[in-house]
Amino acid sequence: MKLTMQLKLVPTDHQRAALLETMRAFNAAASYAAQVGCADHVFSQQAIHVRCYRELRDRFGLSSQMAVRAIGKAVETFRRDKTVCPVFRPDGAMVYDERLLGWKGPAHVSLLTLQGREIVAMVYGEYQAGFLPRLKGQVDLVYKYSTFFLYATIDIPEDAPIEPTRFLGVDLGIVNIATDSDGNAYTGERIERVRVRAATARQTYQSTHTKSAKRRLKTMAGRQARFQRWANHGLAKRLVAYAKDTKAALVLEDLTHIRSRITVRKSQRSKQHNWSFRQLREFLVYKAQPAGVPLLFVDPRNTSRMCHCCGSVDKQNRRSQANFSCLRCGHTANADINAARNLATRGGVTRPDLIASPGGQLACGW
Repeated sequence: MKLTMQLKLVPTDHQRAALLETMRAFNAAASYAAQVGCADHVFSQQAIHVRCYRELRDRFGLSSQMAVRAIGKAVETFRRDKTVCPVFRPDGAMVYDERLLGWKGPAHVSLLTLQGREIVAMVYGEYQAGFLPRLKGQVDLVYKYSTFFLYATIDIPEDAPIEPTRFLGVDLGIVNIATDSDGNAYTGERIERVRVRAATARQTYQSTHTKSAKRRLKTMAGRQARFQRWANHGLAKRLVAYAKDTKAALVLEDLTHIRSRITVRKSQRSKQHNWSFRQLREFLVYKAQPAGVPLLFVDPRNTSRMCHCCGSVDKQNRRSQANFSCLRCGHTANADINAARNLATRGGVTRPDLIASPGGQLACGW
């Protein structure tokens, strides 16, 4: 399985200036190559190369391989959409392949710039250090938060697929970020506190209009998003580890386009649109694959209104956010746990070939 690893560069002032100059020239060249392709209605690497390779080297001062990679950046964009001529940001990502980059021990990397080779120091944590021997292929030089990073592709070995004995439904929400069919709830209270604090601070500083307030806003930018990303990483890791330890296949709701299908009161919009379920789903997908845990997505329709005991569906079954009480059979339960168990059941209906108990009954995990 391929993953992307982030390595922070620590250049000197001279190296920093050289990298910025090279990055800006590279992106200007990529924009020019895209313009040439659009003007002549050609979108392949070879066709654009013939038309502008020499111009890229003479006008922008790129090396031969940098010119090739600049054309490649434009071509990759055309593969997504040929109707729009892209213009790349001056500090957009720059591709470095094995001809432009060389690894110099565990703490330095050699990068080609317009002023020649630069040996740049890099720093990383213990987690990244374990994967350095697996670095493979090209990397992207990225400039963000006034810092240079290398995004490198690594190959991670996958564990042998587990043989699940049951389905574990996971209901996603806002009050509880996730609740599984075994009754384990992962609260979103801490995320909500951070959201409210960040929203209040932004509102206060934006209404102040002082230079110090603007500096503070710049410092705060992205902090909430980084916290939520960290929280979702941890939650995804815990869910996958629990499923693997209990030999369960994970079953999640397919919530694609849910924001276009629901409406909430104005006072609830900020809280609703802060729900990062898509990010959590992506983390679960890439963490479950190397762990060998099967992951299914099922239709979430009526899972919060259906009684998992008798199958009755009624809007009034969901008495409140936390309480479920079936009007037909009288079954009562936590609403999120009831929904998670419905998801586990649907997982068994969707993939009956994945898990079957010796008696032929599907095991749903409670």
